[in-house]
Amino acid sequence: MLFKIIIIIHVFCFIFVPSLLCGEDIPTTLSGPFTPVTVPLDDSFRGNALDLPSDDPRLQRTVKGFEPEQISISLSANYHSIWISWITGEFQIGDSIKPLDPDSVASVVQYGKVKSLDKVHSQKAEGYSLIYNQLYPFEGLQNYTSGIIHHVKLTGLSPDTVYYYRCGDPSIGAMSDVFRFKTMPVSSSQNYPKIGIVGDLGLTYNTTSTVTHLIKNNPDLMLLVGDAAYANLYLTDGTASDCYSCPIHETHQPRWDYWGRYMQRLTSKVPIMAIEGNHEIEEQVNNTMFASYSARFAFPSEESGSKSTMYYSFNAGGIHFLMIGGYTAYDKSSDQYKWLQRDLAKVDRKVTPWLVGVWHPPWYNTYAAHYKEVECMRVALEELLYNAGVDIVFNGHVHAYERSNRVYNYTLDPCGPVHITVGDGGNQEQMAVKHADEPGNCPKPSSTPDRFMGGFCAYNFTSGPAAGNFCWDRQPEYSAYRESSFGHGILEVKNETHALWSWHRNQDMYNVAGDQIYIVREPERCLVRAPPPVMVWDE
Repeated sequence: MLFKIIIIIHVFCFIFVPSLLCGEDIPTTLSGPFTPVTVPLDDSFRGNALDLPSDDPRLQRTVKGFEPEQISISLSANYHSIWISWITGEFQIGDSIKPLDPDSVASVVQYGKVKSLDKVHSQKAEGYSLIYNQLYPFEGLQNYTSGIIHHVKLTGLSPDTVYYYRCGDPSIGAMSDVFRFKTMPVSSSQNYPKIGIVGDLGLTYNTTSTVTHLIKNNPDLMLLVGDAAYANLYLTDGTASDCYSCPIHETHQPRWDYWGRYMQRLTSKVPIMAIEGNHEIEEQVNNTMFASYSARFAFPSEESGSKSTMYYSFNAGGIHFLMIGGYTAYDKSSDQYKWLQRDLAKVDRKVTPWLVGVWHPPWYNTYAAHYKEVECMRVALEELLYNAGVDIVFNGHVHAYERSNRVYNYTLDPCGPVHITVGDGGNQEQMAVKHADEPGNCPKPSSTPDRFMGGFCAYNFTSGPAAGNFCWDRQPEYSAYRESSFGHGILEVKNETHALWSWHRNQDMYNVAGDQIYIVREPERCLVRAPPPVMVWDE
């Protein structure tokens, strides 16, 4: 009888109040707001943020002919469909390039629940293919044309089920090995995947540590909160150079191919959902931007009612994710804002109780780097997201880790979201270590606006301890925890009110958390307000 009672208590503990009955010494947001904590910089560990060289064995093309490489999977809007993506053929770079014909190689995926994928136990799906170019208007710069990029959508899938697949063109014998993935669970208040979250990943020796730690934590889904390959930290000839003052900001596009090859160990098995960062801008001729980002990843844009790869939404179990673009128009007259209104109006919190926002540049950042850089974005969108009851926000951009108290409009608010910055994936630009509230580190307001989006909305605080000043003179009360280390995060939603957030530093064992907290929703206290309707003439 005692044994049965213990089992019942543990089950109740896991489902209903995991932080209160399981004997875990993990704080919850119900105990907040917390006194701000800054972990002192460990000078002995700065991370090996040097890029892997192009001749590293892990970055080499190991397939032949038109066999698939750089294989990745991503989610559609719901569990019953998924995208398989890969590249065939070789990229070209130089003065004279001839783009491959996308129609010359078929886009086929064979898949099923049995690993043999024999004719009896497998299905076939076909998709589409494309190439993209990165072209420069100046003599001496090397142009680039990609291999053939394939995207195939699998539909009619069962929830929470393991599928096996191979991709390629069977008519020419160019098929991949067999890989596997697991679909998301049905969206409900009881079903949740385990989610790994990284930002500003790059392709350094430290990146390899981040990815290795992430793989060992066995996520069901991976979110990349912007800045993937950092191809724009190179000139077109492959020389490392961050040339913001050049006539055009050059890129070395093969770094994308190297990144895809290295990441296949993870992305061929675990769905990756990406949003653009500033290093994906990659301007070229005819004012074209974001070409590589938009071509290489598959997005559920159409499925979620978006007209752009720059913003979209999807469900993963009982979580609705808002992937919001920080580098495309977001003002109230923009397509993105109107899409966001429509998307929020469709969210059913009985089906997806958790609402999570993801975009690259953070609003609540106390580091000197990128301080108040996107105030115009915050001013445009924060009220809409607050009224919709967004629970958590994930960002990158700042190369450090920071977790906020619940906050809205720079004021502690028990119904505001928790903002978490995880721009510490390992890229070569090194870590952010200076805080804006430390003497001599507060930037001039005129220097803060994002150069790409423009606008000026960053003013002095008008209330609270920092009233009349542009920066606080101590760690702001809305900042709960900050630390300059490389790492990744894991989000484990336990039920409709409790989610366990764990941040894992690269210098620790993969299963050791550097920061951990239960984020607790209070739907009875924090009422959701419906977004204003989108007028017909706004469409």
